[in-house]
Amino acid sequence: MWSAADHLHSANDARRLAKRRLPWMVFDYIDGAAGSETGAARNRAALDALNLKPRILRNVENRDLSSSILGTTTKMPFGIAPMGMCNLCRPGADLMLARLAARHSVPLGVSTVASTPLEEILEVSEGNAWFQLYFSGDGGGSFKLVERAKLAGYKTLVLTVDVPEVGRRPRELRHGFKMPFRIGPRQFLDFALHPGWSVRSLVAGKPRMANFDMQGFEFDRTESRAAADWDTLRQLRDAWDGHLVIKGVLNVDDAVALKVAGVDAIQVSSHGSRQLESAPEPITMLPPIRSAVGADFPLFFDTGLRSGEDVMKALTQGANFTFFGRILQFAIAAGGEDGLKRMWDILTEELSSAMAQTGVTQIADIQSGDL
Repeated sequence: MWSAADHLHSANDARRLAKRRLPWMVFDYIDGAAGSETGAARNRAALDALNLKPRILRNVENRDLSSSILGTTTKMPFGIAPMGMCNLCRPGADLMLARLAARHSVPLGVSTVASTPLEEILEVSEGNAWFQLYFSGDGGGSFKLVERAKLAGYKTLVLTVDVPEVGRRPRELRHGFKMPFRIGPRQFLDFALHPGWSVRSLVAGKPRMANFDMQGFEFDRTESRAAADWDTLRQLRDAWDGHLVIKGVLNVDDAVALKVAGVDAIQVSSHGSRQLESAPEPITMLPPIRSAVGADFPLFFDTGLRSGEDVMKALTQGANFTFFGRILQFAIAAGGEDGLKRMWDILTEELSSAMAQTGVTQIADIQSGDL
């Protein structure tokens, strides 16, 4: 039987099909970047400019893609970045991602503004979930969520620090995108022109920010997050006895200070180019940050990854582990859970092939620079 997943052969295919099937408002919310989106273009150009060096006549018949992250063994060196309101791309997307994480033993970032309760995602992922936190307002609500995540059984907390104010993303602003989700005449017309998405979403019900149903307060996406400072980090470190990852770091001095402050890992990221358009390309910041924090400190990477070869490039630049984001939502929009599985297989095949072409058989060889 024909399946939309059969038409997926790359991340570009997933994006193309998603653009056709999603309402413009939803597609541009997922795909858009800050300002005129030159930052996103520079990020892509920086990744494309990196080369991998082919090697020949090495026995690469048996290749092992397994890796580890914060003491846990994974089946590959990439996981799933936290993404808000995933169920907008297709009802049930959060749990599709959770099942994928369980199947491949990789971390799934669970956004503060996930469409599914954090407890349910942790259960379905079979424990392979990390809770991502936004500090908002005076922090009272944020620390309630930290306590809730702890009670649910989360072992890793990811504090996103690169959103003191929500970046201006003109594409989503033009469509009037808001959270909580609101439908006006303009959105109604958009949905009417995309009936497949609309019927599924109507049956499933309006997507919601599920982690706030039981918290006694509402999350305002536009609320300032500017009050967070190093004292906030100290309080969080004291309150959280599990692993603490700081996401959104692009400065060497900040990275060194975070290591001194006792965090367990740093994630180099520009928030998918959705915050500061003029930020440096994250892939170019990996080598100096790695040099500054030392060879043994856990360093993760996201932003702009589109292929298994991109993963390998990030590993050669100093990352221990990488995370994919929006292309997984595009795969779900394009082909549902089958599309997601197919996209994951593509990424795995691309990385395995790149390893063969460059003469390595295990991830440690990439990270050691033994190419």
